[in-house]
Amino acid sequence: MKILYHHRTRSKDGQYVHIEEMIDALRDQGHEVIIAAPPSAEKESFGADAGMVGRLKRHLPKFIYELMELAYTVVAYRRLRKAVEEHRPDCLYERYNLFLPAGIWIKRRYGLPMLLEVNAPIFEERARYDGISLKRLARWSQAYTWRNADYVLPVTEVLGDIVASYGVEPGRIVAIPNGINMKRFDDSAAAHSAKSALGLGGRLVLGFTGFIRDWHGLDKIIDMIAQDPPGTRRHLLIVGDGPARTALERQASRLNVTDRITITGIVPREEVARYVAAFDIALQPAVVPYASPLKLFEYLALGKAIVAPRQPNIMEILTDNKNALLFDPDHRDSLSKAIGRLCADANLRRTIGENARRTIAEKRLTWHANAERTAQLFKNLLGHA
Repeated sequence: MKILYHHRTRSKDGQYVHIEEMIDALRDQGHEVIIAAPPSAEKESFGADAGMVGRLKRHLPKFIYELMELAYTVVAYRRLRKAVEEHRPDCLYERYNLFLPAGIWIKRRYGLPMLLEVNAPIFEERARYDGISLKRLARWSQAYTWRNADYVLPVTEVLGDIVASYGVEPGRIVAIPNGINMKRFDDSAAAHSAKSALGLGGRLVLGFTGFIRDWHGLDKIIDMIAQDPPGTRRHLLIVGDGPARTALERQASRLNVTDRITITGIVPREEVARYVAAFDIALQPAVVPYASPLKLFEYLALGKAIVAPRQPNIMEILTDNKNALLFDPDHRDSLSKAIGRLCADANLRRTIGENARRTIAEKRLTWHANAERTAQLFKNLLGHA
């Protein structure tokens, strides 16, 4: 098939991992993928933000920025129309964004079967965390796009319920979680050698990867480590960077545990696996209720003993006492108790880690499998066997 892939993502971060891996997986399966996207995304290094767009969002009044987003739809429409007329694709795959009905307009004009990948309810997310000025227009934009795609592909069933609340028929909602590219993790070092390479030999490593935000709850882990007796082996390794880093470093200094906390800063994507390989316990201290965290699949692929919150979106992938220990996010001591239980029992860490690794194959949690599911949906729409 010839697939037109449309997105508006300019930042080179976790969002771009999903985009790049899906495109590569589709191409590996013999499909031709034509990309219609902002050109700047291809030029950035991993970890880069949205550049000029990000600065405009921070400094412009919200209603002006939102009108600019909507005006960009004209640019996106022209880019898509040019791609359609030049390449004559069989179908359209779009990564959903707010104030972006261009894909729907192209679908209608050219009769293209369309799949819409949804990673978050962006109207609700932005209204809660950033604020939205043009609320009625933003909500209309989200509803219009979701209702008019042929299939909507949320990353969790929880998110699928939110999509359904906008009037999308359940039969047109297909939950496809994030995945993993096992080729990037096949040659990962054993834990002891990975620790030695990072100067953490002999430590019991509690690890976290990703963009560091206040709500991730890593301050609780530092408080926990600060209560350990002298000579303890527990060490927190944070692989990433973000706005909460400075506060965490100050907290570690105040509690005199700076030598037991390592924050790497941004790590090139191809290097992440060798850091995660050093983890004894992989942490997902908090997550929004509809997300499919990329880090979770990395932890699973490397066979790590995972600690994560007991909430519906996480339980779509993890089972308590099988491939993870799940804690009650509403109970103050539940996280530290789950971590303490794993720290005290090497056999339990090993068993949960082995089950975690098997989960990838059992649930087909790979980008390759996701590309197969996507291609089959297109074939159904096109009337192929």
